[in-house]
Amino acid sequence: MNDVKTLIESIKNPETGNTLHSENRIKELKVEENALTLVYDREGISPLQKRQIEDIIYNELSGKVDEDNIVIKTVSKDSSDVLAKSEKTAKPKSEQPANLKVGHGSIPKKKKIDTIKNIIAISSGKGGVGKSTVSVNLAYALHRKGKKVGLLDADIYGPSIPMLLGKRDAKPLANDDKKIMPVEVEGVKFISFGLFIGEKDPVIWRGPMLGGVLNQFLFDVDWGELDYLLIDLPPGTGDVQLSMIQAVEMAGVIGVSTPQDVALLDSTKGLKMFEQVKTPILGTIENMSYFVPDDMPEKKYHIFGNGGVKKASESLGLEFLGEVPLEIALRESCDQGVPYMSNQNNEGKPVWNAYLSIANKLTGEDNKKGFFNRILGK
Repeated sequence: MNDVKTLIESIKNPETGNTLHSENRIKELKVEENALTLVYDREGISPLQKRQIEDIIYNELSGKVDEDNIVIKTVSKDSSDVLAKSEKTAKPKSEQPANLKVGHGSIPKKKKIDTIKNIIAISSGKGGVGKSTVSVNLAYALHRKGKKVGLLDADIYGPSIPMLLGKRDAKPLANDDKKIMPVEVEGVKFISFGLFIGEKDPVIWRGPMLGGVLNQFLFDVDWGELDYLLIDLPPGTGDVQLSMIQAVEMAGVIGVSTPQDVALLDSTKGLKMFEQVKTPILGTIENMSYFVPDDMPEKKYHIFGNGGVKKASESLGLEFLGEVPLEIALRESCDQGVPYMSNQNNEGKPVWNAYLSIANKLTGEDNKKGFFNRILGK
């Protein structure tokens, strides 16, 4: 493991450009089989520079040392110079931009957010089924019913919510309590990783770093009082999904799929993952069920098949929440960044009616006992 030791000694102090070794900052360096312990002197190194150093270490050691076996500690006799430096450059509180604290910490014990009544994840086993479009328009359908709604874009690798909401250039601010302020669009609050990076910037992160950001989006965002927080999950059953499940108490998950067999196969696998980790499945939505021409609203073209999600739901013993058709206006709303369900001109159209019907089921307005009571057995 001499190459690992050499690599650590060559890490540079961002403040001076000199290596940690040449500045005699390395106080302890223990390299064992697939394990590393480092203690270094961080005197004069700001918190941001400290994160830069440690991110470099984790990235450089990827594939050489198991990330779970890397322990990094710092010592400092007097950090007043670091504090003074940050105070000198601090902006007035009202102008503070929101920052993400990218870290490698473990996921905390599952918690409840007291100001949010229901947290619902929107999931799909396969990409390209329109899950983000469903998340956005379901949020506005709930808002139209008088509910206070938030939307969390958890698709770190492909955040599309800012585009769908017409807020590609928005930059979140931090309040006086250092909480991130969500961006509000037509009464719906949202946060997305896409607000913190350039649209063309790739995200080359591993699981623990993703988990850290998602925890901030859940617990360090000033959501205020919400009836519903919808979480737009990325496709699949990877780190992001597991991080969310482990981090926060959820009311449940809604599965989204198109009718064709390949999408149903992947979506079914995704839903079974949630069953295995004891997360309630509230039901399924069939997206792109059929196409409705503007000049023939009574006509239906089943482009991707007919009724596949409903049949799969019945076989799995799951609630079928409804089918959402395709309309030209729906496609145009996505491209223009104006959510379909926020535009009163769409009232009464098939897509409009579909989302309101699904929202009625979620709020319990289509049955006497109430949807959550019936599904969750309360």
